[in-house]
Amino acid sequence: MPKLSAVLESALYVDDLSRAKEFYEGSLGLPLLLANQRMCAFDVGGTSVLLVFLRGGSNEDMPTPGGTIPGHDGHGPLHMAFAVAAEELVAWEQRLGERKIPIESRVTWPRGGTSLYFRDPDGHVLELATPGLWATY
Repeated sequence: MPKLSAVLESALYVDDLSRAKEFYEGSLGLPLLLANQRMCAFDVGGTSVLLVFLRGGSNEDMPTPGGTIPGHDGHGPLHMAFAVAAEELVAWEQRLGERKIPIESRVTWPRGGTSLYFRDPDGHVLELATPGLWATY
């Protein structure tokens, strides 16, 4: 059977694209790869891409010169986790505090990892997780 090698892209849907751009680029420091009226794309660690779409802005199929991207959208608070080095967790706590982003929860996992949970401006639950969370991480 052919193998999947990684999750390349993850998508979130937001009500205010410029507010989301400021949060992910400014507060989390993700490098912007692409921005237009319907979406922003951010580099995450040089290994994956976070796509942030304007809610309702991608419902229709989108023709491109190379083929058609099927329509998609999402509603409600979603969840995603970012991998961080254990030695940088305190610095992330400080960064979130400086940006007045409340940490909702801190979890220490049985395998040894630690997770911090907080929300983006659209209510999506974001997690910063150190190694030890999963057998594969």
